[in-house]
Amino acid sequence: MLAECVRAILADPYPAKEILVINDAGSPVSDVLRNAFPSQSIRCIEQPVNRGHVHARNAGLREATGDYIMFCDDDDILLPGHVTRMMRQMREGGDALLYSDAEIVHYAHAKGRRQMRSRHRFAFDPNPRLLRQWNTIIPSGVLYPQAFHETLGAFDEDMRDYWDWDFWLRASEHFPVRRVPVASVLYMVGNAGENLSQNTSSMSRALTRFIDKHRLDPLPVSSFALMAQDPRLAPYLRPTRLIWDGML
Repeated sequence: MLAECVRAILADPYPAKEILVINDAGSPVSDVLRNAFPSQSIRCIEQPVNRGHVHARNAGLREATGDYIMFCDDDDILLPGHVTRMMRQMREGGDALLYSDAEIVHYAHAKGRRQMRSRHRFAFDPNPRLLRQWNTIIPSGVLYPQAFHETLGAFDEDMRDYWDWDFWLRASEHFPVRRVPVASVLYMVGNAGENLSQNTSSMSRALTRFIDKHRLDPLPVSSFALMAQDPRLAPYLRPTRLIWDGML
């Protein structure tokens, strides 16, 4: 899946991309990337100890040299043109926390490859009140100026699976939040629920810390996959431009 993710990013025509791969003490991937993309300059940071995915993201922030940050989990896919479109929107509209719509793609492995089983749009406006009730922004593909961290600091590792939601709320207190209504991110969910947000059993303690930090009303443990089909969110779903052809 990592090679598929990187290949999709490289296929985007935007010319000046710095690609950092943070391996959180998993099986070494440097040689895999070097063999798969011999002509590409991809920096791989091998974490010697697994200290969690939020710590790994902060390690990436420390190494990044570009003016803008965009992240993509290795089990998700940025569709062709995503980076170019987001950078164009950033330059036309000014610095902001910029996110695109997405599709939640349920898949199964068959004949050695992933095959789509169902797809659901994930498209919500930047509604401040709604964002205090539901995490309506999928982190893969989000774009923002690296300078935002001078105000906000790093990602809060105590938030664990709620690091992204915590960051959106903190960012929205200081900077504009804008949506790009194109579903150019595929959020992949396998049969085993290997995507992080599917592991709801481990999220409740972090949710309590998150609620206390932001003084929120009680919230349910949920996930992006569940939210896409939750009837309580149906009134907030917005039309979006679908560009994925359904092929994996």
